[in-house]
Amino acid sequence: MDKVKIAILGASGYTGVELIKILLRHPHAEIVAATSRQDEHIADLHPSLLGRLDLRCEPFDADKLKAKGVQLAFGCLPHGNSMESIPPLLERGIRVVDLSADYRLRDVKVYQEWYKESHTDTANLAHAVYGLPEVYGDAINGAKLIANPGCYPQTAILGLAPLAAKGLIELSSIIVDSKSGVSGAGRTPKLATHFPECNESVSAYSVGTHRHTPEIEQALADIAGKPVSVIFTPHLMPMDRGILSTIYATPTRTVTEAELGDLYREYYVGKPFVRIRKTPPATKDTLGTNFLDVCVKVVRGKVVVIAAEDNLIRGASGVAVQNFNRMYGFDERTGLM
Repeated sequence: MDKVKIAILGASGYTGVELIKILLRHPHAEIVAATSRQDEHIADLHPSLLGRLDLRCEPFDADKLKAKGVQLAFGCLPHGNSMESIPPLLERGIRVVDLSADYRLRDVKVYQEWYKESHTDTANLAHAVYGLPEVYGDAINGAKLIANPGCYPQTAILGLAPLAAKGLIELSSIIVDSKSGVSGAGRTPKLATHFPECNESVSAYSVGTHRHTPEIEQALADIAGKPVSVIFTPHLMPMDRGILSTIYATPTRTVTEAELGDLYREYYVGKPFVRIRKTPPATKDTLGTNFLDVCVKVVRGKVVVIAAEDNLIRGASGVAVQNFNRMYGFDERTGLM
């Protein structure tokens, strides 16, 4: 079949360049446009793309993207910006995979509570599909608007999904302790991610207030069929990339590691990007890949789950391409393995 013509919105950031690198090796993708507030050649923004993609970044203009034949846009824009840019794309028949948070939370009141602003595109929000393929795969197929999942939430949701689905854990006492590399904060300079501030230092942030909390709870509630409450605490680590989450849950009955290992392997059969490990994963085990590695243990009667991923690939751009593959009926692994 002909290649799908693609635009990258917000191409100057880390997720934008990772998307481009993946799509350049995708046999069914052709990048025809890149947008940014910086009017520069893409290789000037990302020297690693020199000689690989000859595009100049341009301001966002839905009519111009349509005129270029764009069929799908990947939105790498900050929250708040996406819900302004996406409606005109959908109106012109351009499908969207949005990597911001604007379409992840179905309840606009929850969005306003956690993101401190009103949602201005409730019409499209009602039709958005949460883009976690291992859980919402069938709904992703053929969708017009995908809300790409957050990086931290994927480790928590996929780390706990088999337990939640089988009712094997108490849903009101889950603790998710996560560590992330500095690239998770984005490319825009900030004091907290300035090298002298974060090097050789570990710090917790947004304790009790991190915006990924309701996203984790929403997906786990879908899986469990009941409300879920999570204490989620993220930490900034002095490394470029990677996420490691250690998750603690109380089982509803006595369980063994062997039983849970079998449960996890069965739950993720046919889901190629979740790897079940006998030993706890490290972030370097998933570096540069779309894999999410999971290990489940039983410690003094509690369930401990350790999950690792590359925050820029599996946590953002890689799973976005996984969603793209499902939307167009390609093998889910295309361009990613």
